[in-house]
Amino acid sequence: MMRSKMMLFSLMLMTILMLVACNEDETESKDASESTTNDEKEIVSIMLDWYPNAVHSYLYVAQEKGYFEEENIDVAFQFPANPTDPLTLAASGKVTMGLYYQPDVIMAKANEDIPIKAVAAVVREPLNHVVYREDNPIHSPKELVDKKVGYPGIPINEALVKTIVEHDGGNYDELEMINVEFELGSSLISEQVDAVSGMFVNHEVPLLRSQGHEVDYINPVDYGVPSYYEVVAVTSDETWENNQETIEAFWRAARKGFDDMVDNPEEALDILLSNQDEANFPLDKEVETESMNILLPKMKSEAGFATQEKESWEVTANWLKEYGLIDEVPNIDDFIISIEP
Repeated sequence: MMRSKMMLFSLMLMTILMLVACNEDETESKDASESTTNDEKEIVSIMLDWYPNAVHSYLYVAQEKGYFEEENIDVAFQFPANPTDPLTLAASGKVTMGLYYQPDVIMAKANEDIPIKAVAAVVREPLNHVVYREDNPIHSPKELVDKKVGYPGIPINEALVKTIVEHDGGNYDELEMINVEFELGSSLISEQVDAVSGMFVNHEVPLLRSQGHEVDYINPVDYGVPSYYEVVAVTSDETWENNQETIEAFWRAARKGFDDMVDNPEEALDILLSNQDEANFPLDKEVETESMNILLPKMKSEAGFATQEKESWEVTANWLKEYGLIDEVPNIDDFIISIEP
């Protein structure tokens, strides 16, 4: 089952390669950050992993407080039309950077050697948890045996469930994984499935609870899944080569925004709410407040916000290899950049 879903990932990689090829064929290509003359601002386009929500608050704070302007940067926020857009468009140089997911970045690099670099770790722990209804409790992963587990058809969720069940002494082959696509919440609440993998603990869980549904969750890190970076920022090799100073300046400003988010989360939330996309993804203040409370500890780092550790990439890559999502561990040094505070 796991390998069959790799076809979806392969299609995404083919799209990346086509976009990269097209970008290279342009005789007068625009760099994703569109370098400008000396006295003009550098334009940085960043594609979020989804519509604006609590995890992006630091960016909007940095914009509101003028931190990007201090670095002579004009930031253009973009939202994905398709889930893989932040990776594909960043890899092809169509945007300066995209926010994506560490395991998927490793798979793209290992399986197809996509020309990308990871430049920042935004969320330092998994947000993807196994969620269940409290009226049908799952006290530990081995209790998923003989039950139905919904997931969005993405291979990483199969590896995650397999890991936690086996770590807890259960037999993964004795449960049923059901592809419910992105109907995770409705499939759980309607009792189509007993649990779901693919829900973010900082968003879907508070949202379901705010709607009166009693749910709880299992943190996969407690049962053998590495504490991978949930959200990272990526850019193309070419964009990094041509615009390194601009990208470093962007993250200097973003760190100031994060510091303010930590010091005054209520203000950060108000700034976020004023920048929400009400037409496509309206935000609930109560949900986003809970989300921010969950996120802040997972975004902090003693080394500084957005810094990266090679060990995290190595451990996660080894886990992906163990569960058949990559054949070989790529050379981590080739594609991670540590931008120091």
